[in-house]
Amino acid sequence: MKRLSTTFILLMMAVAAVAVAPTSAAVAGEAPVYTGVFSDLAVSGYDPVSYFTDGKPVKGSKKFTIRYHGALWRFASQAHLDAFLADPEKYAPQYGGYCAWAVAQGYTASGDPKEWRIIGGKLYLNYSAKIKARWEKDIPGFIRSADANFPGLVDKPKE
Repeated sequence: MKRLSTTFILLMMAVAAVAVAPTSAAVAGEAPVYTGVFSDLAVSGYDPVSYFTDGKPVKGSKKFTIRYHGALWRFASQAHLDAFLADPEKYAPQYGGYCAWAVAQGYTASGDPKEWRIIGGKLYLNYSAKIKARWEKDIPGFIRSADANFPGLVDKPKE
């Protein structure tokens, strides 16, 4: 009986680990904006406008929050929120904040708000420093591939 209990516990732990593990491949039907498993915050709560105005990621405030494409977006100031509202496509990360390199490969992975680049006036996030370095070896090629792949990887955005 004790062996059965231990086996059952180990099995349940394995099932729980799989349930919360990030997915490495996506099928159509993913959320249009990456928010993580237990959150609905876009860009992990960082202010997307700050990348352009401050040259770095800055945590947003609960005081300056809106819902856009089914996710909550936070901003460091009212001015940043207003700038985003005036032109969200200018400030929102490409591919809904999913990893730009992964999208170029045909799947989604989480985008880390601390692994970013602005290219051609657009914000791109990557999964990790290692993946970002890989992406930087052929940014134009990966952007072309990701632009072609992304629409089919996610659901249509909700306002």
